[in-house]
Amino acid sequence: MHIRSLFYFFGEALKSILRNGWMSLASVAVVAITLLILGSFMVLNRNVNEFTRHIKEDVQIVLYVEEEASAAVQMELQQKLVAHPEMQEVRFVSKSEAMERLVDRLGDRAHLVEYYMNEESNPLRNSYELRTRIPEDIPQVAREIESYPGVDYVDYGSGVVEPLFQFTGVVRWVGLLFMGGLAVTAVFLISHTIRLTVYIRRKEIMIMKYVGATEGFIRWPFIFEGLILGLVGALIPIFIIQYSYRTAVLWMQDNIYFISMLPPEAVMEELVTVLIPLGMILGVVGSGISVRRFLKV
Repeated sequence: MHIRSLFYFFGEALKSILRNGWMSLASVAVVAITLLILGSFMVLNRNVNEFTRHIKEDVQIVLYVEEEASAAVQMELQQKLVAHPEMQEVRFVSKSEAMERLVDRLGDRAHLVEYYMNEESNPLRNSYELRTRIPEDIPQVAREIESYPGVDYVDYGSGVVEPLFQFTGVVRWVGLLFMGGLAVTAVFLISHTIRLTVYIRRKEIMIMKYVGATEGFIRWPFIFEGLILGLVGALIPIFIIQYSYRTAVLWMQDNIYFISMLPPEAVMEELVTVLIPLGMILGVVGSGISVRRFLKV
């Protein structure tokens, strides 16, 4: 395609957009509204995934060692834990270290456990803090290591961890399905909206066909038109989401500070790389679908 042809097609596309102002506005509105919903859900889904990721990272197995276990049994237990293929981190916590943690948590009330701070009267037990490579494997690994020698009992939040992992899995799949459904809906709405513009110019298209214009010569201005409309329709929700998200982050920091949100720069960078190409693709596909039927004369 020559540069002169590109300028011609681009100019014809701009003329068509200005000539059919209300229809062009409707097309932009369809793209903008669809991508606004899609982009908002992407931002929400991204933050939910990040929040659940932090929760998963905090989930761990705590294995308490039998008080009567000999040094040899404890050594065998540690070797088996370290050699476990699903284990990412194995950390031994002595009873004295556990007491120090308890004292730190109690703060000003540490005097309540002053009697138990010496080695002889310390009622706490030696333990291991374990993290698996895949957090979802925690219940299975916990059941497996319960049978290891020297294990008194294993705690990993049974009854809470399983529903949490199921919830995060459902959220991920619902997010993917919802975004896929919105993309299909966008193509449908855009193609039908632009089809009205093409329908208004159907006689012009037919005349061009009869005088010998090629299908590409007729189609390209509409493709450029869809490209422009899709680009403009993508920029609008980006600016809206950027302003809204920054406002939401500031509000969360002032009012619900214990729930952290992703920084706006990271979210917007990802959003721009998705919404702008998607808007342009939707506009091109919508135009291509719309103009195809009128080229068959």
